[in-house]
Amino acid sequence: MNAEQERLIDLETKVAYQDATIEQLNEMVTQLGHQVAKQAEQIRLLAERVKAMPQAQVADSSEESPPPHY
Repeated sequence: MNAEQERLIDLETKVAYQDATIEQLNEMVTQLGHQVAKQAEQIRLLAERVKAMPQAQVADSSEESPPPHY
């Protein structure tokens, strides 16, 4: 096998590994995108619940007593 053939095989091997890595990264990005969308929806729902709470249930920070370690 001459040097050009070895070089070509080496390059083809590297491209194959890069393709596999790109596919794995694409799957990870897709999964993370789904997780971010799910978390954004959860945050939206929590924000709605907080807004729907009567003001009497949401204590003003000035009304709260300091924690015991103060």
